[in-house]
Amino acid sequence: MVFSSNVFLFLFLPLFLITYSLLPFRWRSGWILLGSYALYSWWRLDFLWLLIAITLVSYGFGLVLGRQPDGRGRRWTLVAATALNLAALGYFKYANFGIESFNAITQTLGFQPFTFTPVLLPIGLSFFIFHAISYLVDIYRREEPPTHNLLDFAAFIALFPHLIAGPVLKYNLLADQFLSRTHTLEKFSSGATRFMTGFAKKVLIADTLAPLVTAAFNQPDPTMADAWLGALAYTLQLYFDFSGYSDMAIGLAAMMGFKFPENFNHPYVSRSITEFWRRWHMSLSSWLREYLYISLGGNRGGRARTYLNLWLTMVLGGLWHGANWTFVLWGVWHGSILAAERRMKEASLWTPSPAWLTIPGTMLLVILGWVMFRADNVPDALRMYGGMLGVNGFALSDTLAWQVRGSVLVTMLLAAVLVYVAPLWGQRVGDVGSKLLRPTLAVGATVALLPLFVLAVMKLSAQSYTPFLYFQF
Repeated sequence: MVFSSNVFLFLFLPLFLITYSLLPFRWRSGWILLGSYALYSWWRLDFLWLLIAITLVSYGFGLVLGRQPDGRGRRWTLVAATALNLAALGYFKYANFGIESFNAITQTLGFQPFTFTPVLLPIGLSFFIFHAISYLVDIYRREEPPTHNLLDFAAFIALFPHLIAGPVLKYNLLADQFLSRTHTLEKFSSGATRFMTGFAKKVLIADTLAPLVTAAFNQPDPTMADAWLGALAYTLQLYFDFSGYSDMAIGLAAMMGFKFPENFNHPYVSRSITEFWRRWHMSLSSWLREYLYISLGGNRGGRARTYLNLWLTMVLGGLWHGANWTFVLWGVWHGSILAAERRMKEASLWTPSPAWLTIPGTMLLVILGWVMFRADNVPDALRMYGGMLGVNGFALSDTLAWQVRGSVLVTMLLAAVLVYVAPLWGQRVGDVGSKLLRPTLAVGATVALLPLFVLAVMKLSAQSYTPFLYFQF
């Protein structure tokens, strides 16, 4: 069950919130757990056992780590706990990829391919595995004590706003909120507004651009116009799809009394790839920095090792997104640029440049990376890159032209305005610092949002099932 579905909007969410509000506080964690398990098992009941097993294993190992003294034994306990979590991730997410890659090599050498039954990937697996690992590592580092409340811990792992597609959260961010949190009409209204904002972004913008993106990336010989239009549309689609989901998750959490951290901060106005990763999917960037980059050694092993650690972090981060060589190469792309930017700054070769130059330059690098990220395979990505260079001509092809309707172009223009003009307007409002202007704008935005939300619900009811893009990762 996804957030952008009538079943969620008009059945699950009202029943969940009404019951939640009527229950005493001490019973609400149990209701969160039951509701989250019901939502997760709506897709496939048989994968619920995996979520429960990961929860129990991580909880048990956390208690053991909390009691053990520092030393080799404790280190091996963390290794064993992490290995079990990664084994589940590796089997369900990478078994197909590994066998297919092995078969490609053996067939090249003239051997028969290995036959196997494809493994189905449970949705949200990457996210709740990361939640479990961060909890265990924090205990190992003595940064947080283990929890003895299995119910709250299970409710954290399964908490449905962030269960399926993030944000990636640490247990210590919510531990105190499970013990005590406020429930006010103001917080609920703010959460509902945030949820409606994300819903409108997803359905009215991302879903409107989806057919154009699919058609462009399916072109056998894309022209320059085909390829660039498809790449630009996907750049906007992905942002509004995933930031829309994050808005909905943050809003749902607020309606339940929780405070989630922000996950996006206008990433497309970044002036470097380094800044981009401080603004894009910030919860994942923080996780990769704290639990992968630092674990690899961070910047403690000299310059060359620092660059290598940056590169490896992004390569592994790319592989985390999916079992495909396209994600590995996307990680290589970003990791190489991050290492290059760091080297240029350390060598004093990085000089301040105006925004009109650095923002488009950064966006060009981001868009080129998104092409590899979106393509089904490396040959398809190379075909798109060839189209972007004009090897198949320059004009818009007839097979794609029918997808370029007026509504699609208006949506792309509106999306670009929201990406680049809204941050500037927000900054101006902040500079004014008026205590009257900002509340007035907030009320006006809420009033304007209501018809957009109704329109989004109507559009959702008329279109086919459209899950969020990040569900596949």
